[in-house]
Amino acid sequence: MNKMDDMIMDKMKEERHSKIMRNANRMIWVTFRKEGIHKYPAALDDPKLATGDKFDVSFLGFLHRHTFHFKVAIEVFHDDRDIEFIQFKRWLEELYEGELNVDYKSCEMMADDLYEKISARYPSREVHIDISEDGENGCHVQYTKD
Repeated sequence: MNKMDDMIMDKMKEERHSKIMRNANRMIWVTFRKEGIHKYPAALDDPKLATGDKFDVSFLGFLHRHTFHFKVAIEVFHDDRDIEFIQFKRWLEELYEGELNVDYKSCEMMADDLYEKISARYPSREVHIDISEDGENGCHVQYTKD
C-alpha cells in the first residue's frame, strides 16, 4: 500500500470506531446489601412446594431472614457519567432505611417496586436489577426504556 491507501484506511477505521462509540449502550452499576425478612405463603400447602420429602420447602411459608443483595445497572448517556456511582448508590440505600420487611414479596416483586422508584427519578433509561437472597439465588430483571 502507498501513503494515500494508508490514509484512506486510517480514515475508515476512525469512522468505524466513531460509529461504534456513538451506538454503544452505556450503563453504570452499583451494589448494596440489606438485611430483611419475608415469607412465601404458598409454600405452606402447595403440593409442589410442601412435598414432604428432600425437596420440601414448606419452611419458606414462615417469616425468615435473608441478606438481600442488590445490583442495579442504569443507562447513562455519555462516558463521563451523567449519574455518579456513589450518589446513585446512596440514594438507593436510602430507599431501604430501617428494617426491610417485604412480607410475601419475591425478589422479582421487589425488583419491580424498585424499578418504579428509579424510573420516576430517572425516566426513559434502561435499567437492570439483580436481587438475590444471601448472594446465592435470585432474579435478574431488565427494564427497557419507556
